[in-house]
Amino acid sequence: MSVDRGAGRVDARPVQKTGTELILATKPYAKDNALHSWWAIISTTLLLLAALGGALLNVHWPARLACSILAGLLLLRLFVIYHDQQHHAILPRSKLAEGFMRVFGIYALSASSVWRSSHNHHHQHNSKLRGAHIGSFPIMTKDQYRKSSRAKRFGYLFIRHPATILFGYFFMFLFGMCLNPFLNNPRKHYDCLISLIVHAGITVALFYFGGWQAWLFAQAIPHFITYAIGTYFFYAQHNFPGVSFTDKDGWTYEKAALESSSYMRMGPIMRWFSANIGYHHIHHLNHKIPFYRLPEVLREIPELQAAKTTSLWPADIFRCLRLKVWDVETQRMVGVRGL
Repeated sequence: MSVDRGAGRVDARPVQKTGTELILATKPYAKDNALHSWWAIISTTLLLLAALGGALLNVHWPARLACSILAGLLLLRLFVIYHDQQHHAILPRSKLAEGFMRVFGIYALSASSVWRSSHNHHHQHNSKLRGAHIGSFPIMTKDQYRKSSRAKRFGYLFIRHPATILFGYFFMFLFGMCLNPFLNNPRKHYDCLISLIVHAGITVALFYFGGWQAWLFAQAIPHFITYAIGTYFFYAQHNFPGVSFTDKDGWTYEKAALESSSYMRMGPIMRWFSANIGYHHIHHLNHKIPFYRLPEVLREIPELQAAKTTSLWPADIFRCLRLKVWDVETQRMVGVRGL
């Protein structure tokens, strides 16, 4: 509430919350409902197992393909729920949930040791031009790109290439989340090796007992779908028209959440399969808010409704994918044409 001193009147319009006030305003929502959380985990897991079972049945291939696609979307949902649990936004004191999610992380090529360390780093360094490459897509300024060697430019553009994002199953997860962390620090990331061994073991078992079709429908297609969509989500939620990046000076946690994390508009079906990951600006503002409460936060805190947005429409996807380097002079992301 503000006061018009000249007229002696009280203005009933609420004062706009900014900065740390917004973080404090989200704290009442950072409370887990254990029953709701367990229902989300159990129901999604059972649906996933049913879809994988359908993909393995010896029926006509269109039915198996439909089950395979459904399994990929359910795996995506369970992955985002796993992401919430690793933040301790849901079931923070449950040893059973922690154990189950550690097993799931190994199955999902995102072992807890590397996911938790890299993702927490990402939250603490979101939108920084330095140090943001861990757990996120690297960012070069226009000048850095111009001064880089041809090999360094190739590597930078390769990571951000649409084909690399599409094949996130191989580049981002099998290599980026499993093989590379284990090779860099075997003692710390031994669970990444376990993840690779389990994944290879499932592949061999599917080929042996069900042939190449069992592998295709129960493993290859579901994982391809999950990691293609998941990698794009992670890219587009921090690489979109209007995004802001900064160096150490002027960086604040809440500014990074609101100006460097998008609100991805989706329909109700995709919101369910993505476990509300599109409310990413709110998640970065307070990662302790359970995924099922994020829509409630958006409805009840008006300041969060003016978020920078993107969507899954092809035009928006194209606009996000063409962004490559940060132009310090114009303070915007640009493509490489004309550099």
